[in-house]
Amino acid sequence: MTHSPWTRRLTGDHPPQLYDNPVAMIGNTPLVRLSRVAADLPPEVELWAKLEYLNPGGSVKDRPARHIILNALARGLLGDGQTLIDATSGNTGIAYAMLGAALGVPVTLVMPADVSHQRKSIIGIYGAQIIESPADEGTDGAIRMVRDMVAADSAGEYYYADQYSNLSNPTAHEETTAPEIHRQTNGRVTHFVTGIGTSGTIMGTGRGLKAIDPSIQIIGAQPATARHALIGLKHLPTSIPPNIFARDELDGLLDIDSAAGVDMALALTRHEGILCGNSSGANVAAALEVARGLKQGVVVTIICDHFDRYVEPRTP
Repeated sequence: MTHSPWTRRLTGDHPPQLYDNPVAMIGNTPLVRLSRVAADLPPEVELWAKLEYLNPGGSVKDRPARHIILNALARGLLGDGQTLIDATSGNTGIAYAMLGAALGVPVTLVMPADVSHQRKSIIGIYGAQIIESPADEGTDGAIRMVRDMVAADSAGEYYYADQYSNLSNPTAHEETTAPEIHRQTNGRVTHFVTGIGTSGTIMGTGRGLKAIDPSIQIIGAQPATARHALIGLKHLPTSIPPNIFARDELDGLLDIDSAAGVDMALALTRHEGILCGNSSGANVAAALEVARGLKQGVVVTIICDHFDRYVEPRTP
């Protein structure tokens, strides 16, 4: 049988890996060059996206969730019947639920009532409990509700993971995402661009990359307005600021319109074969804006998750 060059490349010396459980499968996600949506870039400018939806829990949030849970287990804050509790818009909650199932940790999540049915269903299938907070208060309302529940927990039932303040969040990216990107680009990365939610991805990856090469530029992106369609991202001026966020560590901060994120998510699907959510679209839109201002460089961004957790499946 004659194999095409593509087949030979795809079936090379890459045997399937073996893992004891999904915990060990997190990370080492592929980096894919975006060529068609970035066709107008100068020849010496490259745009790359890290496909975080290929983590076992389906998103970039698998990384911090793993660090948070393993650190809590090591410190004895979990593992003796305590329930992990946190506020989430969905992806971290799914990661907690998946890891909780794998490690035998009970999980309770407070989520805005308007979080997609798909996210709630996935969390429920893993066996985690969901408590809904008012939809019109967004993730800030979920945070306030969790804080009230923890304050009233005199029996010590809960371990409050607090992804917005927990240093394990950025540390996960500092120790894994940053070196992966540097290695995958053969040390050529010049810019890292991503949106700000809990801020763990940008703070940790930024610190990790800066520690390797201080000249690498770290650019954040936020929704341009308080009301937006970029689920998981925060409009910083009108939100409860994450305690792990440090604006002075960024080299720049871009405002991205919801329409730009939505349009780019569709463009990635139609022109790159990458089916992702609007926040990932915003990440790529911001990265492309940075790339268009360069004469040469290697710009890397994050595809946070897959589109399947945003839409209701249609029946024929």
